[in-house]
Amino acid sequence: MTCRFFQTTILVLFTLATFAQTPDLTQVPGAVITYSPASSGLYIGSPSIAILPDGDYVASHDFFGPNSNEHVRATSRVYRSRDRGKSWKQISEINGQFWSKLFVHRGKLYILGTDRHHGNMIIRHSANGGETWTEPTDASHGLLKEGEYHCAPMPLIEHNGRLWRAMEDAAGPPKQWGKRYSAFVASIPLDADPMVASNWTSTNIMRFDSTYLDGHFTGWLEGNAVVAPDGSIADILRVDDRTTLEEKAAIVRVSTDGKTASFDPASGFISFPGGSKKFAIRFDPKTKLYWTLTNLIPDEVKKANAGKSPSGIRNTLALYSSKDLMHWDFHEILLQHPDVAKHGFQYVDWLFDGKDIVFVCRTAFDDGLGGARNNHDANFLTFHRIKKFAKR
Repeated sequence: MTCRFFQTTILVLFTLATFAQTPDLTQVPGAVITYSPASSGLYIGSPSIAILPDGDYVASHDFFGPNSNEHVRATSRVYRSRDRGKSWKQISEINGQFWSKLFVHRGKLYILGTDRHHGNMIIRHSANGGETWTEPTDASHGLLKEGEYHCAPMPLIEHNGRLWRAMEDAAGPPKQWGKRYSAFVASIPLDADPMVASNWTSTNIMRFDSTYLDGHFTGWLEGNAVVAPDGSIADILRVDDRTTLEEKAAIVRVSTDGKTASFDPASGFISFPGGSKKFAIRFDPKTKLYWTLTNLIPDEVKKANAGKSPSGIRNTLALYSSKDLMHWDFHEILLQHPDVAKHGFQYVDWLFDGKDIVFVCRTAFDDGLGGARNNHDANFLTFHRIKKFAKR
């Protein structure tokens, strides 16, 4: 087994007596925040991390799977670390929160996502570091959009006096994954209350177009709001094309006022390692580079998995950077396991923390009880630190 990791401290927030057998977590990379065995039918989704004003970390995840209530009123859990990620304690459970991102804005902690699988777009606020949360009861208290929406724990960025966040409308053809997703970007003035729906502005939605990529385009989703080198806002999206292991992303352009999105299929698709899986992009003003942690597919894995969908290969996590968002440079493999079927390091959410990068990961890994159901249906939420990332 090949596995690189940065921390080995393990804290497991569950009672071992509730399981017929004791799991073996000694080989799991990073610090285990929480664990849910495959037998539970509850899989770990949507890892998210934020750094509170006092320096403590908070992390969250949701549950998906056959024994979850993701399609009715989803469940998310929130954890806090007071020792820079070495140990974690669950501090709250939120009923009606899914696909969500923790973030700190103007010194206050929020969580933004949906209330269920393809549900309303909602936001909550916590005044005590994540221990309790507001309820999104109406348009003045966190219910931002009613309908069918999709997202993941994607970055929120400040630029030109506004806070920006990419989302997807999911009201396209029902039960047709990919085709139902239409990209848009929501934004709000920095001094406006994020809990009030009328304070938010949204672009037009960019609908699925089956003619893209010579007819091989099967969807875009989980977009990143990013400030492009020319100072404009871009939405950089994961792209689904199952005909090739050469992955790509899409760059949607957004107007300065946040009202108009546009896309040129001739130039908007770029080569992007790991682009068929969720990735997050952030800009570092010190290095003047864009950085991402992404599920690339190494050449030897491509050879061994020819003909497979690239979105199902998640056993390698790597660090990349770019000067221009168009061309990406490899730095280092962070996590890797030779098995593709039941091992995955995916849906990573991460932040700069001084000279380091800290990240949380939806991890499918061995537990001594048969491991994860598959590489997608993760059994762990793990925390990791990349020390002095800029020197790697």
